[in-house]
Formats: sequence, C-alpha cells, structure tokens
Amino acid sequence: MPTPTAAPAPITKGLEGVIAGQTAICSVEQGALIYRGYEIHDLAQNATFEDVAFVLLEGRKPEPHELSRFKGEVIKERAIPGMVIDFLKSAGPLLKSGSAVPMDVLRTAVSILGNMDPESQSVAADANLRKSKRLLAKIPTIIGHMQNIIDGRPIVAAETGGDPSLSHAANLMYLMTGQKPSEEFARVIDVSLILYAEHDYNASTFTTRVIAGTLSDMHGAVCGGIAALKGPLHGGANEAAMEMLKEIMNDVGESGIGTAKVDQWMDNAFATKRKLMGFGHRVYKNGDHRAPILHKLGRQIAAKNNANPGGHSANKWFDLGEQVQKIMLEKKNIHPNVDFPCGLTYFTMGIPVPQYTPIFVASRITGWCAHIMEQHADNRLIRPIAQYVGPELKKWKA
Repeated sequence: MPTPTAAPAPITKGLEGVIAGQTAICSVEQGALIYRGYEIHDLAQNATFEDVAFVLLEGRKPEPHELSRFKGEVIKERAIPGMVIDFLKSAGPLLKSGSAVPMDVLRTAVSILGNMDPESQSVAADANLRKSKRLLAKIPTIIGHMQNIIDGRPIVAAETGGDPSLSHAANLMYLMTGQKPSEEFARVIDVSLILYAEHDYNASTFTTRVIAGTLSDMHGAVCGGIAALKGPLHGGANEAAMEMLKEIMNDVGESGIGTAKVDQWMDNAFATKRKLMGFGHRVYKNGDHRAPILHKLGRQIAAKNNANPGGHSANKWFDLGEQVQKIMLEKKNIHPNVDFPCGLTYFTMGIPVPQYTPIFVASRITGWCAHIMEQHADNRLIRPIAQYVGPELKKWKA
C-alpha cells in the first residue's frame, strides 16, 4: 500500500458541520428556519401547506390564480392505480402482524408508482416537476388506504383519492378515517405539514440528492429518502418519542405526573445512558424553532377536546410531556425538537402512532422533490472519500 505523502484531512464523523453543497431552497440557522426566503413562524401563521408546497416546488410565492391551478393539478392526481391498491391489500396481514411497518409499505408503494409512471426515467426539469406533483398527491392516498386496510374498513374514496373540496391536510385525515376533520384539527395537521416540509441537507434529503446525483430517477431517490426517514434517529423519532411517553405513563401512572416518580424514571434513563427520543438537534443547539409552534397547537387541542387516548386525559399527556421537557432542560440542557410535540399532538388527535412518520413523508416529499430537481439542474456526482484504517498490505500467497 503506498505511503501517503501528506497528512490525511481531519475526519468529521457524521459530516457534522461539513458544508456539502449549496441550495436555494432552505436555510437552517440557530435563529431562523427559512424556506426560499420565508421564515417558518410567518409561514405557520399565515400560509397553508399548499402555499408552502408551491413555494418549494415552483420556487416562488404563488399568485391566487397560480395557487388555484396548482391545487387543481394535485387534486387531479390523488387517486392511485389499482395495482398499488392491490399491493396495499396484500400487505394488510403483514401490517397487522407487525412483520411489516407502514414506512416500508409506503416505500414499496412509491416504487410501484415509479414503475407505472410514463415519465419515471426522465430527469428533465418539466418531467420532474410533474412527477413531484403526482407524488405529493398520491402519498397521502397511500397512507389513507393503508390505514383503512389495517383497520379492516372499506377503502375511502378509492376512485378519487378523497374529496376534492378538502385541503391537502384535511383530505389526508378523511382518507385515514372516513370522517371529515374539524376545521381546527385540519389546521393543526396543515401546520404540522408546513413545519416538516423542508430542512436543508438532513439525512433523508441528502440521501435523495446522493441518489439523484447519479442521474437516477425521482421515484428511486424518493424511495431512498423514505428508507432514511424511517430510522428512529431521523423521522421515526416522533413515533419513538410517543412510545417513550407511553412507557413513562405506564410506569408512573397518571397520579405520578408532576411528582418525583417522573424524575426518578428520567434519572434512571440518564444513568443507563438510554437514548431519549425527541430531544436535541444537530444544528439547533438552543432549541428547535418548530417545536413551540406545534406544542402550543397541540396543547390547545388537548384543552378543548381532552380526549382519552390510552385511557388518560389528553391534558395529562401534555402535563407529562412538559415535565419530561423540563427535566431534560434542567439536567441535560437539551431542548425538544419538533418530533416531541408532534408525537403528543398526533396522539391527542387519535392518529395511530405507526402512521406518524408516513405523515412526515406526506409533507417532506415537497422538500425532497425540490432538492432532487435542484440536484438534477446543476449536477455533480456526490462521491466523498474515506480514510482507510484497515490492515496493512498483505500477500495472498505468503
């Protein structure tokens, strides 16, 4: 093996702090989260998810007639092919037994869509934009039909992919439940989709760009993004955070909330070096801008509806969550990320925990597709180098 003539470059594990490229789509900063120039608090308060999807995919704030056209294009593409529905039905027993999870089924369904899309192999800008809208439209339908199958109910709106009078967020809830959500519930889901839509070179988005950088197709890149998002250190954290809260609730009981029992549970988790999901962020060291937005909305939902998911009042779940957050901040100086209030909020609304991350996909598909299009528009193969730390050179025949 040749001896290197220069000292190796420093290794940055996990590429932390490494600038891997340029993007005009999103800026993740300590003081702000910005989508194409628009700050996240402004968008959450004043925009709809359809507005944000247009901004990310078409690159600018839409005029009213442009937004109307965009909505029509997406609504027209909501229905999914019979072959995909047949696959979802065949996956039903696997989903019910637990041998398959919704994220894996969603990934395969998107792969099937790629096989059926007449423009699947094209990386041309116009074809990519059309495919982006088709994926945006169809992913919520896949999620809704999948939940119908899990619940053993007839598939809702199989021929149309929902109700064309409903917004993207409201239609997602309708497809999953067969019931049109209240205006308040629809708005909370809408805001959550806005918050999750884009986040620069996160693990799943970077995955899609690596795949797109080979000049592979959009559907293939999105499948890679889904696989990356599934992990509990990324998108799966919202599910893992809720499962952790369920475990705490089960151990301490509703009467233990607000008492030393929760502190003891947390101290034991710290002592055993347990990974507590929904906390910390690679970039946001002083707190995730998105978390308080969703926490406030979720708390309002809990106070007004106070449903009883899991046998405990919705307010009690938020009481527990806030106590856990307080302990993490005081003892570890670690803030919650958006996945922590997402888990609480979705749970309060009665959304099945295994669908939390697929719903994330229904939002992040906009960011992924925007990055895939940006990568294809000014492409260079993404191929870093590794520092070899294996055995010295050896002879096969010594």
